[in-house]
Amino acid sequence: MHPTELLDRIRNNIRKVIIGKDNVIDHLLISLLCSGHVLIEDIPGTGKTTLVSALAASLGCSFRRIQFTPDVLPSDITGFNMFNLKTGEQEFHPGSIMHQIILADEINRTSPKTQSALLEVMQENQVTVDGKTYDAPRPFMVLATQNPVDMAGTYPLPEAQLDRFIMCISIGYPSHEEEVQILTNHRTRRISETLSPVVTARDVLNMQQELETIKCSRAVMDYITAISEATRSMQGIRIGISPRGSIALMLASKACAMLDGRTFVLPDDVQRMADPVLCHRLILKDKSGQQSSQSVIASILHSTKIPAAR
Repeated sequence: MHPTELLDRIRNNIRKVIIGKDNVIDHLLISLLCSGHVLIEDIPGTGKTTLVSALAASLGCSFRRIQFTPDVLPSDITGFNMFNLKTGEQEFHPGSIMHQIILADEINRTSPKTQSALLEVMQENQVTVDGKTYDAPRPFMVLATQNPVDMAGTYPLPEAQLDRFIMCISIGYPSHEEEVQILTNHRTRRISETLSPVVTARDVLNMQQELETIKCSRAVMDYITAISEATRSMQGIRIGISPRGSIALMLASKACAMLDGRTFVLPDDVQRMADPVLCHRLILKDKSGQQSSQSVIASILHSTKIPAAR
């Protein structure tokens, strides 16, 4: 089956429980195609956990929800070795991270030490315990939810952690009509009881492999590079976009093209992906809120020459 048809299946399945957030659903699908991880930041009650659970329920993959609290330890995430009295040997006990789809719920409520336990597995798809490396299952995706950092009991994610997420998105409040529909459709049943998988893990891996066939021309690569370079010299920015961020923008643009059924990237794809891929990677000098990452990216997109040919 063509990847576009599979993606439509997933999208339509999620729509059964998520009302009116097609753009957010598309961002999740694009991240899935890129083998990337997603940070969902919003106030409590807007449907962050429901969205992730709906995606997980639509995929024939193993799923684990990790509720991050201050008492969660790094070994709870990565796993640990325990001495087996019967065999007389150390035995590895896999941690919660050893599943294909991970919901890291309220990730910024745990300590920085536990947050750092995710760095290796999110970048290398592996964990190292007592000097031995264990591969994470594939496909592998971390979808983390986060409350605004100014809320009580939260720990801001460090820059290195933020950079591991290909996107940072927000769901936002529903419209009046959407909220009425949410109330009309509300059921007490769990997501896993409402939705069934519509694609297999093999389908997901095949779609991720298909992404490599999407063409990104030299002109579009120059465009992406120019955007990243502009963030490194612009006044008011302390840390600009790294080459890893440029790669993430190119991959997301390819996935955006694939989602639209195209085999090549357009500058429009780059512009569409710039905000969710780049904003959380920018570190501004002024943290008073007078200037936002979104306004900086918008200014750069406005001033950067758009290539004419693909």
